[in-house]
Amino acid sequence: MTSDGAGWVRETVSLAGRSVFYRRSQGDVGGVPIVHVHGFGISGSYLMPTARLLTGQGVNVVPDLPGYGHSERPERTLGIPALADALLAVLDALELDKAVLLGNSMGCPIVLQVAHTAPDRVHRLVLVSPAGGVQNQPLSRALGQLAADVVRESPRMASVAVPDYLRFGPVNTLRLFAQLTRFPSLARLLTAPVPSLAVLGSRDPLMPPPHRVKAIASLAPPHVSVALIQGAAHALNFSHPGELANIISSWLAGRPIRDDPDQPGFARVLTIPRLVAAG
Repeated sequence: MTSDGAGWVRETVSLAGRSVFYRRSQGDVGGVPIVHVHGFGISGSYLMPTARLLTGQGVNVVPDLPGYGHSERPERTLGIPALADALLAVLDALELDKAVLLGNSMGCPIVLQVAHTAPDRVHRLVLVSPAGGVQNQPLSRALGQLAADVVRESPRMASVAVPDYLRFGPVNTLRLFAQLTRFPSLARLLTAPVPSLAVLGSRDPLMPPPHRVKAIASLAPPHVSVALIQGAAHALNFSHPGELANIISSWLAGRPIRDDPDQPGFARVLTIPRLVAAG
């Protein structure tokens, strides 16, 4: 067990005979645990800026799923359903009966999969930049969107992401990214069985425009909310941790989501015109 900064430890658990690495906040904090789930080709390290700010909400756990970061590689690259199974296995190993699942990018399909297959294990869902679906098809279009996002992210992101992507490998990255583009994240959000919050960045080229988001969300049940951070790109957890943590903390506590003037970006909740079925 080694330190990962004040109030955090690094540990491993064994899943199917392979070591899975995770970071965990320390302290006897009440509340439901929050588990942060990373995107494709990258470890959980870029999620730490937001995770550190949410430790007052409860114990925070940031795993590297099998094949990523400090975790051992399985024999073959895991797809989204298998990664969801691995996440459930992590919850079991850490004896977390129920958790808030907070995904970014590919982490969103993973936590959605868990919520649909094991809703009793999910207290709430937070989907940050939920990529996937027609907005990211065909693959050539998605690759162009990804390239556009690279120049919009904080330059500091490169030192975190590049080593992870190199370790994961370009072939694995491309194969899994193609699977991500086919996963209808926003559409699956419409049938989310637990209270859910989607947080989008206004400069994220992988996201549909706000009017399209509103059109999709209008079909969703009332327990689904959507917030937007003006000026943010795809990796909100790294680039805008203060505003993102403010939104999540407010939502979990049942408080109105308001912009934090001391944080970069401007947060607002998208007003969704709900469609009411004819009786």
